[in-house]
Amino acid sequence: MKAAVFKGAGQPLEIAEVDNPRPKYGEALVKVKACGVCATDLHYLHGTPTFKKPPLILGHEISGVVEEVGEGVEGVGVGDVVIVPPVISCGACGRCREGRDNICENMKMVGNHIDGGFAEYLTVPAKILVKLPQNLPVYDSAIISDAVSTPFHAVRNRARIMGGEWVAVFGCGGVGIHAVQSASAFGASVIAVDIDDRKLRLARELGAVETVNPSEVDVVKTIQRMTSGGVDAAFEIIGKPATLEQAFSVVRPGGRLVVVGYSAENWSLRASRVMFREISVLGSLGCRLAEYPTIVKMVASGRLKLAPTISDRLSFEEVNDALKRLEEGKVVGRQIVVVS
Repeated sequence: MKAAVFKGAGQPLEIAEVDNPRPKYGEALVKVKACGVCATDLHYLHGTPTFKKPPLILGHEISGVVEEVGEGVEGVGVGDVVIVPPVISCGACGRCREGRDNICENMKMVGNHIDGGFAEYLTVPAKILVKLPQNLPVYDSAIISDAVSTPFHAVRNRARIMGGEWVAVFGCGGVGIHAVQSASAFGASVIAVDIDDRKLRLARELGAVETVNPSEVDVVKTIQRMTSGGVDAAFEIIGKPATLEQAFSVVRPGGRLVVVGYSAENWSLRASRVMFREISVLGSLGCRLAEYPTIVKMVASGRLKLAPTISDRLSFEEVNDALKRLEEGKVVGRQIVVVS
């Protein structure tokens, strides 16, 4: 089969022919239709180590069609249109027994521990597959796997956003724009924060009631003025100490800061401010498998939109171009690579 193979940091993905995978017991073989291009893939190219040493096939926002199933598979069959959640949980550890399979103690991640979706086929445990209704487009639905589900989990499960609350979203890229959508869908008044006016315009279209460009104004003072003192919840999607500090500073007493963006850098937190203001600082990783049916229903009903957030639909051979465009800051929303 054709695959875009990661050979190591600092190298472009290599388009090559590799052996077709075969499903083992409990697994499904998925013919990949599309795969989203995520900043996580860039992290690996820039040197963040993968759990499986290269060569490795990246890509973890996957939609496709079940081509074959191994023995012992129930619930999905050949011909089912599916998305592939990026986290594979063990189902037995303490976190899984609590229903928090997204932080499974023995988790494996597609496109990190095992080969991912920048290929014509992949095999995964059939139990993680999420079937799609007929009214959802198979290609665009690839981004539900991560770009839509990750901020949904942060908004609904971690911050528990309610109608009437003020929310600030710092970073309105491929993940942040869906944080804007999710918070708006649950009735919050959303302030979108980004230095790219194109992303802010899209955020307005998808539910933001206010936008702030920190390169033009003092973001902390502006948001405090807009909200008469601060937001109920701030989501930091970028993963930079400077924006974490800004997001923390706009949270009102009793509010929540939700950290969604990845960063290997340290961030200094003022403990006295956390204590005196009773601010909750919450991490948020991925999405629980049980949340996907709700997300799919919200997309199918139009409460969450896919098409306006997809900037480009590129051919398989253009995967390196997609990564370069993402690195250069040319992308508004999410790119998808059409595999088959």
